[in-house]
Parts: sequence; structure tokens; C-alpha cells
Amino acid sequence: MLKVLEVLTADQAGFVTRPVERARLLFGGIEGDRHFGLTRPSCSRTPWHARGTVIANTRQISILSAEECVEIARRLAIARVEPRLIGANLVLAGDPDLTGLPPAARLVFPSGAVLFVTEENHPCRHAGKMLAEAFGEPRLELGFVRAAEGRRGLVAMVEREGEVAAGNEVKVVVPRHRRTGA
Repeated sequence: MLKVLEVLTADQAGFVTRPVERARLLFGGIEGDRHFGLTRPSCSRTPWHARGTVIANTRQISILSAEECVEIARRLAIARVEPRLIGANLVLAGDPDLTGLPPAARLVFPSGAVLFVTEENHPCRHAGKMLAEAFGEPRLELGFVRAAEGRRGLVAMVEREGEVAAGNEVKVVVPRHRRTGA
């Protein structure tokens, strides 16, 4: 079982999130968050679409593992990777390989809210730049991308609305999957 350590929102200008005690998850994500919405324009993360094409928003919520943040900090030789600096909405404890959860896994909260994991959140220079600025170390901009590969967490969309709060226990439901034929 996982536990929510922090709930954060990017409801102000910029990339950085701020902690909140709780958040209501709506079908578009966290209302007021910069990633809120049922749709979004395609970007470099979706090169199979022309940039700017309106697509379903499968990146409503950014989820990090506290343990993976510790490992990224160790690899970068810094004291701490502050989740708010890299755009986190939820910080979970209890799984040192959270990023390894497969797409279609579900995170179930006590309120009944369910997040549907869409994919791994690959590290980007933008998050690295936030760390570089915070620590006054330019090397962190690209260093973060290397250190966080496979550890940057997950992105998800809201499958069922409800509330999430720090201290919540989170049940993980991993889908059965079997690919037949090629």
C-alpha cells in the first residue's frame, strides 16, 4: 500500500507547484492546475501528432515517488529533489520503483477517486532547469534528465472523481495483460 505524502498544484504562473492540504480530482484533473483539462495541444512528447493538434489530456496529474526523488538527489549529489520544483501533483511513499508501474495501473484513494496511469513521465530539461536555478548549479539542467531517467514518476488521468489528501493510503491495481501474436 502506498501513502500520499504531499498534494500539490500548479495554480499560479509557472511550472512550480505548491503544496495544498487536499485537492478535488475532477475528470479534467485538479481544477485550476496548469495541466487541468480534458484535452491539450500535442507537444514534443507526442511526435506522432502534428505539434499543437488537440488530443486527449492523458497528462493531467504528475505523480512522484519519495524514494525515487531520494535516489535522483543521490545521483545528482544534491541534498534533496524538491517535488514542487519539478511539477509534482502527488508525492507517494512506499514504492521505490513507482515509475515501473505499467500503463493502465490504477491508484485508488479512500474517497473513491481513481487515477488511471497513462505512462511514465520522462524527465525533461525544464524540470532540470528549475533545480539548476534553485541550487545555483547549471549542471543540474541536463544532469537531471540523465539522473531521473526511469525514476521521474508517472502521469495519469482521472478515471473517477473524488478527493485526495496528504496521509491517504493508496491501493494499486495492476492490470492483467497478455499480448498474443505480433
